[in-house]
Amino acid sequence: MPTQTACRTDAPHDVYDSQCPCRGVLDLLADKWSALAIGALGDGPQRFGELKTRLQGISPKVLTATLRRLEARALLERTVYAEVPVRVEYALTDLGIDAEKPLRELRTWVEANIERFPPTD
Repeated sequence: MPTQTACRTDAPHDVYDSQCPCRGVLDLLADKWSALAIGALGDGPQRFGELKTRLQGISPKVLTATLRRLEARALLERTVYAEVPVRVEYALTDLGIDAEKPLRELRTWVEANIERFPPTD
């Protein structure tokens, strides 16, 4: 008799199940650059250059890849304005706004507790 996974559409999801689609979303949200980009966009729509400035240390290539992954998972939307020069803005969707709240709490907790962690080499 085959075992049933916890990730059938009619069953609760279980992120500990190796086949659960939750794992891909968790991987995306737990990524440092994704969490920081979502946090930055929590302040409102921003252009690529603004995000690059805010996310100190991110390369343009990594920022582009991060924004594309977030857009593909419907966490943000990319709006192109037909202007000269073309203007592109990124903004959180409703789903992105919902994700930003717990990520903000995690960032705040890390900032408040960083001194409790041993230094890294």
